[in-house]
Amino acid sequence: MGKFVIKAAKTGFKFDLKATNGQVIASSQVYKTLKSCKNGIASVAKNAPDAAVEDQTVEGFVAEKNPKFQVYQDKAGEFRFRLTAKNGQTIAVSEGYVKMKSCMNGVASVKKNVVDAPIVDLPAEG
Repeated sequence: MGKFVIKAAKTGFKFDLKATNGQVIASSQVYKTLKSCKNGIASVAKNAPDAAVEDQTVEGFVAEKNPKFQVYQDKAGEFRFRLTAKNGQTIAVSEGYVKMKSCMNGVASVKKNVVDAPIVDLPAEG
């Protein structure tokens, strides 16, 4: 089972979703408050399991409705995904993957690992 790990950042808080093996499979933006960071986690947990996959690497791809995983190729040629909520806001992003198959495995891992994932390493707000 995966877990959400909250970390303090210079200007607030962010989270990583880690797989059972400890690998980071998705990360958040920096939130100003711990409460908003926890709300972001709740949004990922709610939206990821049923989110469609929009493969933006193919010409003439079909635009999916939010929530969705947008799979794309970055300027360095690596494959990445971002998870968007129902309102279209990006709520989690991946690292870069050399192979498309690895990126798609990352999407599947997020869908699987968010289910009942505990929140750990909560920093003190202050």
